Amino acid sequence: MSTSFASATILASSVCIGQRSDTRKLFLTKRNVRWQEKTISNGSRAYCMKTWNPIDNKKFETLSYLPPLTEDSIAREVDYMISKGWVPCLEFDEMGKVHRTNSQIPGYYDGRYWTMWKLPMFGCVDSSQVLREIQECKKTYPNAYIRLLSFDNKKQCQCMSFVIQKPSNGIA
Repeated sequence: MSTSFASATILASSVCIGQRSDTRKLFLTKRNVRWQEKTISNGSRAYCMKTWNPIDNKKFETLSYLPPLTEDSIAREVDYMISKGWVPCLEFDEMGKVHRTNSQIPGYYDGRYWTMWKLPMFGCVDSSQVLREIQECKKTYPNAYIRLLSFDNKKQCQCMSFVIQKPSNGIA
């Protein structure tokens, strides 16, 4: 017990590496600084895009706060997935959210998993292949939420997902 007390005393009194031994230099001295030097500014008025309306506006996963993605931007996202070696996959759902229509028992929720559109696109090497499947899914289910996911087959996990289509019929 006396050895632990002695070692604690030694550590408390020793100087740590990287700190100055003179404590007066650790604290900044007060100086008169003008307000303009304290604020951050880019030199002009910043023009920002409104990204989210919080009233009656359900948001989803990644990128859902942005305006709808163009085919070109979706193709770039798919190219990124493919460059990482991830497997693209499409899912769709009519509700787009977790709900409890079939059962009220604890722990049971409908809509927890979305329905998969065909199989994951194993061996996909070009974004045009995925864009064709997206167009076919949109044509088949025009009033459904559609999202694109990517899976890492080595780590066995989902790496990325974002909603491609939100129905325009006023749901959620």
